[in-house]
Amino acid sequence: MEHEVIEAELVLPTHLSFKKVQMYEKFPKGQSRGRHWKHLKQIIQAENYQNYPADEPNYVNIESPPSMHPNKKICDITGYEAPYHDPRTKLRYANTEVFKQIRSLPNEYVQSYLALRNAAVVLR
Repeated sequence: MEHEVIEAELVLPTHLSFKKVQMYEKFPKGQSRGRHWKHLKQIIQAENYQNYPADEPNYVNIESPPSMHPNKKICDITGYEAPYHDPRTKLRYANTEVFKQIRSLPNEYVQSYLALRNAAVVLR
């Protein structure tokens, strides 16, 4: 049996959907490079915020009501989120190394850490 050779033009699409579009294809030379960021001053001028009511929140008056979620507890030594607190010193800590460090602190240092957090606790 002889194999017949069929001549056909293979037509490929110019852009394959699974390939990443190159920047030079997306934006030919001399065109804008996409998203243009605006400064706050430009946004305020464009939106005419002086015509809005004073009690309505917008970019100019960023006042909001207090959060309904509880405050996160932060470690007094490291600043990480602290799931634990020492019952003796009342300091919050993030892990065991910090707990060992807290237990080795003198009372004056513990009082100063508590004062930074506005926790007026008198240790005995």
